[in-house]
Amino acid sequence: YLAKADTALSVTMTSISTLLAPLFTPLLTLWLAGSYLPVDAGSMALSIVQMVLIPVVGGLVVRLIAGKLVDRVLPALPWVSVAGISLVVVSVVSGSTEAIVSAGAIVLLAVVLHNGLGYLLGYWAARLLRQGERAARTTSVEVGMQNSGLAATLAAASFSPAAALPAAIFSIWHNLSGAVLAMYYRRSADRHQADPA
Repeated sequence: YLAKADTALSVTMTSISTLLAPLFTPLLTLWLAGSYLPVDAGSMALSIVQMVLIPVVGGLVVRLIAGKLVDRVLPALPWVSVAGISLVVVSVVSGSTEAIVSAGAIVLLAVVLHNGLGYLLGYWAARLLRQGERAARTTSVEVGMQNSGLAATLAAASFSPAAALPAAIFSIWHNLSGAVLAMYYRRSADRHQADPA
């Protein structure tokens, strides 16, 4: 919405990735990291179901049963989400101060590259598939921005607090880069509307 992209496509992509996360996150983690460290894919899948799917389904049920109440508290919910993610980030960062000092620059560089490449690859993959500008902007944001709160919680629970450090830094960074990118996309869309030639 903020980037003047395709909101319906964004909601669809987020919904699909949310539903597939309990299956694919543990499998991909096992495949990509399993030879370097022990991965309990079953426990990870259960954690994702508990942290993502149950709250989503619960929210849908509450909305169905008490829609008017939900409409009244809805404006406050983004702030509740921000507070929750902030608590996760603070707990990870406070438990990893030595790791931040020793590997901070390397982790920050990896986070910035991961985020920037996600934006670029998402945008250009959509364009290569002959999608329009709005769909390309949407795909860019969906690929570049990730659920860092979930990543930090899973990493800390499945591995170590230090493993959650990149996700905690990503949580801060992608909110900044996402805001800048959304502003750029919005201005770009406004320019194209003002000058369609």
